[in-house]
Amino acid sequence: MTAEGRANESAHTVRGSADPSVSNSRRNVSAISAMEKEAMSARSCGERLSDAIAHHAGRTWFIAAHAAWFGGWILLNSGMSPGIRRFDPFPYQFLTFVVSLEAIFLSLFILMSQNRANKQADARSHLDLQINLLAEQESTKMLEMLQSLCEYHKLPVARDPEVDLLKSPTKPAELLTELQEHLPGDC
Repeated sequence: MTAEGRANESAHTVRGSADPSVSNSRRNVSAISAMEKEAMSARSCGERLSDAIAHHAGRTWFIAAHAAWFGGWILLNSGMSPGIRRFDPFPYQFLTFVVSLEAIFLSLFILMSQNRANKQADARSHLDLQINLLAEQESTKMLEMLQSLCEYHKLPVARDPEVDLLKSPTKPAELLTELQEHLPGDC
């Protein structure tokens, strides 16, 4: 089942409950939660691994562990530790090699995690756009109905030119073109 299907099913389950105190926001939270759970469970093993590595690499303990590792490595190889033979003398070429490999793989895992997160953000953005367009269409229809009621009751607001402008349908392609023409080049 798709994330949208599970979200609708989750929202329907909450909506269908006998409890009248269940609010629209609670139904929305349930639907969003279902979509997030679906997205998280649909990740491949590689995506799960890269997300876990990216998550832990950004933690304070990760920095502290590296500081301890580098400090210990340098201390062991500085000749200041009696009875321990230096295995990577200054300028610590093997440490540089290991850290470089770690940096390469860490950056790749972080990029994988960011790419997956960007795809998920794009999907959310498309959903937001669709919901906003539907809400705009519903608002336009309500304006038309209200204007008809005002005309029926012969109220002067029925001929408000601003209402006629608001009733005109939104054309996303035209709005996008206008935005691109008027926004600064680096946006």
